Amino acid sequence: MKYLIRWKKFTVENDIWGKEEDLENAKEIIAEFGKRISTEVRRQEKLDLVEEQDYRREKLPGKYATNMLYG
Repeated sequence: MKYLIRWKKFTVENDIWGKEEDLENAKEIIAEFGKRISTEVRRQEKLDLVEEQDYRREKLPGKYATNMLYG
């Protein structure tokens, strides 16, 4: 696993990629980042599911679904 590292008080031009094993002094920051990403992924999956359910409800309304699908 590699991480894009942006150093404090430096610009994007100074960003580097670092391997996880080379970042021994940043284990806490990496763990915090993993938790934030995991939470964001779960939140996005919930939003996607709700949007998918709304789409299905909108496109196939109740008893008329069969007529729409088979003409």
